[in-house]
Amino acid sequence: MTTDNNRAFTLELRDDHVAVIHIDVPGESMNTLKASFADEVAHVLNQLEQHQDLRGVVLISDKPGSFVAGADISMIDACTNAADAESLARQGQAMFDRIEQLAVPVVAAIDGACLGGGLELALACHYRIATDNNRTVIGLPEVQLGLLPGSGGTQRLPRLIGIQKALPLILAGKQLRAKQARKLGIVDDVVPASILLDAAVEKALASKAKVCKVKLKGVSKVLEGTSFGRNFMFKKAREQAQAKAKGNYPALDKIIDTLACGATKGFQAGLAYEAKQFGELAMTPESKELRQIFFATTAMKKETGAGDTKPRAIQRVGVLGGGLMGGGIAYVTAAKAKLPARIKDINEQGIVHALKYSYDLLNSKVKRKHMTRTELEATMLSLSGTLDYSGFDKVDVVIEAVFEDLGLKQQMVADVEAAGNPHTIFATNTSSLPITQIAAKAERPENVIGLHYFSPVDKMPLAEIITHERTSAETIATTVALAKKQGKTPIVVKDGAGFYVNRILAPYMNEAARLVLAGEPIDVVDKALVKFGFPVGPMKLMDEVGIDVAAKVAPILANELGDRFQAPEAFGKLLDDERKGKKNKKGFYDYQGKQAGKQVDSSVYSLLGVTAASQLSADEIAQRTVLLMLNEAAYCLDEGIISCARDGDIGAIFGIGFPPFRGGPFRYMDALGIAEVVSRLQAYQQQHGERYQPAPLLVKMATNNERFY
Repeated sequence: MTTDNNRAFTLELRDDHVAVIHIDVPGESMNTLKASFADEVAHVLNQLEQHQDLRGVVLISDKPGSFVAGADISMIDACTNAADAESLARQGQAMFDRIEQLAVPVVAAIDGACLGGGLELALACHYRIATDNNRTVIGLPEVQLGLLPGSGGTQRLPRLIGIQKALPLILAGKQLRAKQARKLGIVDDVVPASILLDAAVEKALASKAKVCKVKLKGVSKVLEGTSFGRNFMFKKAREQAQAKAKGNYPALDKIIDTLACGATKGFQAGLAYEAKQFGELAMTPESKELRQIFFATTAMKKETGAGDTKPRAIQRVGVLGGGLMGGGIAYVTAAKAKLPARIKDINEQGIVHALKYSYDLLNSKVKRKHMTRTELEATMLSLSGTLDYSGFDKVDVVIEAVFEDLGLKQQMVADVEAAGNPHTIFATNTSSLPITQIAAKAERPENVIGLHYFSPVDKMPLAEIITHERTSAETIATTVALAKKQGKTPIVVKDGAGFYVNRILAPYMNEAARLVLAGEPIDVVDKALVKFGFPVGPMKLMDEVGIDVAAKVAPILANELGDRFQAPEAFGKLLDDERKGKKNKKGFYDYQGKQAGKQVDSSVYSLLGVTAASQLSADEIAQRTVLLMLNEAAYCLDEGIISCARDGDIGAIFGIGFPPFRGGPFRYMDALGIAEVVSRLQAYQQQHGERYQPAPLLVKMATNNERFY
């Protein structure tokens, strides 16, 4: 075996005449492909081509649980023009072409992440064998960075499994488990990790080198085998992609164009077109912003939230309250963090509800073959319930998810301090009450912290970690570590009304409500913000969150932060009419019948005394609402609620779905120009009042011609 500690690709020649290419990027926990590896791979392939008695080749990673996680994104970021990025793609294509053209069978032995460039490498091999390891995931997620697969992925995947199956995978960047990939025909076999190398060698010895070409049958043959069928298929794919994307993601159309080119003009033409489109996409503002989010979240994974302070080990977690939030928190603790969770509620029904919540989510994973029945049972065994505090002396963190009542939460702190141990952290999942007040009567205030999840807990990626003045650094670091284990991206924010996410959301929601009260149709307002890039519009969001919840939070914010948070008074009429939103099937939208939640409930207009008539453009509606969110984000940064613009951007994207391709509130302000933001705010201030007065930080930055980044 050739070994070199500085090499990522090394060659082993076995006695059975099978060559094993070992992949192990030095000094990295995951293998990623870098442009500098081209020479290494060329050197290995040159050696292979000189061996006359070679019977097969196996590519395998020496890092357990990590095949190749993709290309190194920073090398794309270093490209200064489209030609540079196109050249990068062509280099990758040429490298993989040489692998495919080897005269002996080449087998990719996949254990762990096989994503992006990693899957493109595997697709260039003649066969693929994957492990049944939970960490084995297979996919082409480039679209999530505003790119397309640039090293042959758009051409080889359709050749292997057909255009119909390949298109949705590439357009959505979906990641598959090994068994799903086998069912689709992407991998040839799934084996335990312990026999992966043996199985791959056996496959190489028993097979022939081949060019992958899908065998189409039935409807697929008609659709993919004729120009009419292909045109119909690509037209439908474009319509479906843009129905969601609203033209905001240029990569989607380019992916479809690239697959169409390969299907009509052949493999080599398809590769050339792929490289060109990759180069152009790498230079788009959308891809640049999406790559910045990737860099930000990667950097945050390495941070403790408390400088050099190390987190304490967590063995057990307690959850107070078996409602929707409590059930969700218990689920992510047991299923994702793999920690035992003990749920306390005042009645058995609450505990049963919380346990059923986890069981239903796990069972759906079993049905989709994402999990085995044995894994479900093991996870359920790590959940327990109690009507008192028995067992709470052994828990390291207690997460409280009870009703939003200050007295009740203070009582919970006292109960946990009495039942727990001196180190037990009390993390409150409050969405509006100041942590300082919740900790006011605590014996050990240094152990009290806010841990604000977003609903539904199992899906929403953000967690706000809220500190008050007496929270210890160890408590912060430990809570951040727990949130990460639960699969969350945590941002540390300072205590204050609404914290960060709800605080920037409130003025945006209030302004949308004012537009509706001024006569703009509810669905017109919502569609304008969806077109801007939000996943749902503000009025639909109010229905989802609960009109009653929004009404309860509004006065707290106005009381603490002043008149710019004053909510429109007319919304009291909605509560008088028992309109709470989706939860009681009565809100701005009609939740009855087959079209539930899709049509506006027109009786809302007469209730509010409004005659609906659209007068403003979609752009004007978006400006009026979003500018207030941007302005409030600047206030939060200036007041130290968030420590940096990066955290503010991640919080807005992951917490409320701020359009990722715009980079978050602060990157979006940089793109517009701070002086332009101030100018627009001042114009609206003259037209609509003092709530649009620019934040002092923005005025200062505009004067000094500064940027956030």
